[in-house]
Amino acid sequence: MLDFDFVVVGAGSAGCAIANRLSENGRFSVALLEAGGKDSNPWIHIPVGYFKTMGNPNTDWQYKTDADDGINGRSIPWPRGRVLGGSSSINGLLYVRGQSQDFDHWRQLGNTGWAWDDVLPYFKRTETWKGEPQSDARGQNGPLSVSPTALKRDIVDKWLDAAVAAGYKNNPDYNGVDQEGVGYFQLTLDKGKRCSSAVAYLKPARGRENLEIITHTQVRKLNISEGRVTGVDAVRKGNPISINARKEVILSAGAIGSPQILMLSGIGDAEDLKPLGIDIQKDLKGVGKNLQDHLQARPIFKTDLSTINIETNNYFKQGMIALQYALNRTGPMTMAASLGTGFLKTEAHLETPDIQFHIQPFSANNAVEGPHKFSAFTASVLQMRPESAGELKLKSANYLDHPHIHPNYLATPLDQKTIVKGIQVARKIAQFEPLKSHVTEEYEPGREVAFDDEEATLEWARNTAVTIYHPTGTCKMGNDPMAVVDERLRVHGIACLRVADCSIMPTITSGNTNAPAIMIGEKVSAMILEDVHT
Repeated sequence: MLDFDFVVVGAGSAGCAIANRLSENGRFSVALLEAGGKDSNPWIHIPVGYFKTMGNPNTDWQYKTDADDGINGRSIPWPRGRVLGGSSSINGLLYVRGQSQDFDHWRQLGNTGWAWDDVLPYFKRTETWKGEPQSDARGQNGPLSVSPTALKRDIVDKWLDAAVAAGYKNNPDYNGVDQEGVGYFQLTLDKGKRCSSAVAYLKPARGRENLEIITHTQVRKLNISEGRVTGVDAVRKGNPISINARKEVILSAGAIGSPQILMLSGIGDAEDLKPLGIDIQKDLKGVGKNLQDHLQARPIFKTDLSTINIETNNYFKQGMIALQYALNRTGPMTMAASLGTGFLKTEAHLETPDIQFHIQPFSANNAVEGPHKFSAFTASVLQMRPESAGELKLKSANYLDHPHIHPNYLATPLDQKTIVKGIQVARKIAQFEPLKSHVTEEYEPGREVAFDDEEATLEWARNTAVTIYHPTGTCKMGNDPMAVVDERLRVHGIACLRVADCSIMPTITSGNTNAPAIMIGEKVSAMILEDVHT
């Protein structure tokens, strides 16, 4: 039996920030539980190492979705981090806050304290922005190093210039006042190495006597007495362990893990849980519902310029790249999952961008097969605010069983229309100079899918599109019947329990979700400390 003031479940993007902030004043004892191990695998810290950590059972939960009608009955991998740092230790290092309107919308839904002006101070608190331009919107003294992309490629430069020629604007800082435009990605990178949430928040806190980081510990269920959470029942390296929380338990196990733990503990839709033999503690219909994700379509263009496909196509070249990184922390091994980005509108009348591009100077059928043998780049495009929402359901009462994951992709006419228009924008930009003369062939969707054939374009997306790893919304914040937590992230109807990760998003943010996850960790920490003092 272990006793702490606070127990944080999940050492991911939000959990590491929470553990740091709750333990930094020395007043409270904090346990941080992580189902995975330490972040000692060297590939975690090498930026391009996501090729080695995704799909690796030592670092990845290796979830898979159920067959989904929206993508023509396919089941696809959903990587999530199972290691200190969580998904911030295996992701593509891309740092995107989202649009101010995303958070203002959360406030309009009734979530006091979550408008853009409320969350901006916490975004700033997380980061040290090492690029230009400097502005009042960017942080200068935070633990998370956010750097501009140092690695450049000619094909990406030409795509960005072609996008401007096509009528889209250049934007040197999409995390500043305005997101719209094209530019290079900003990265959670420091001196050529990944700056995960574990590096940023746990590394400086490891020496604190009041913080205990407990790895290889998976929570089976919450311990609940008379409507109050008193701790967790877990398994550590095969041995049962009970950990008490004198004040609160904070679930930060992610958009899959947090609702799964709630349901295993009897907090969820009673109609779903009773047949599994789970005792109902609180009938909360929304647990596991409202699942939202970003689905990416991946147009691929062959080019006469050199890309990573060619730069890494033999052992000698790979050896030279490794040597460059070892000596200087530079070169292709510092490459994030994408180099260029664009936040664009599919319709001129839209108030804000509705699609996002990830421009990659390489191409592949999938990560397992490796890059194509020919030189090519990928213009991945996604709809930022999908209407479609899916759900998670338990397969059984066994904590080791992954839940059913049903994303429900492309379920509405707007989502179908937007992904088609996004693909058309990708094809249009490829017809502008200085890019056009260096595109030798459109490999995907290819000439068999005519530009204006919306039905064929949608069918191609259904057959090929995959997740870009942004599951959210499964423990949504609000006060409606499907809400799971209130605006202070307290679980409705259960005392001494909060959820703090991307699962609390009532609607998905416009772009990559790692930065908002860390912000959520910072903000909930401040709320917890306020509540303790009052």
